[in-house]
Amino acid sequence: MMAEQLVPEIEIAELIVSTLKLEVVPGDIRPDDALFGEGLGLDSIDALELALALSLRYGVEIKADDADTPDLFASLRKLTIFVNANRAT
Repeated sequence: MMAEQLVPEIEIAELIVSTLKLEVVPGDIRPDDALFGEGLGLDSIDALELALALSLRYGVEIKADDADTPDLFASLRKLTIFVNANRAT
């Protein structure tokens, strides 16, 4: 059986840009840059839309009331690590 391929950061960046209709090139989102506040400037509504898109595409469940959720959305890298660790196979 082949090892499952990891989702690359650029794929998650493309999902962020397309889902939220951002005017930024996915490749310009640096892995450790903040997604919220001073970084991309995302807000809580963006987080909900992004969580839904990630759920639909990768089968991951992100709960708004989970204490770890803010950390998952801290950067592209953290979000990608979460998706790779929790996606449905």
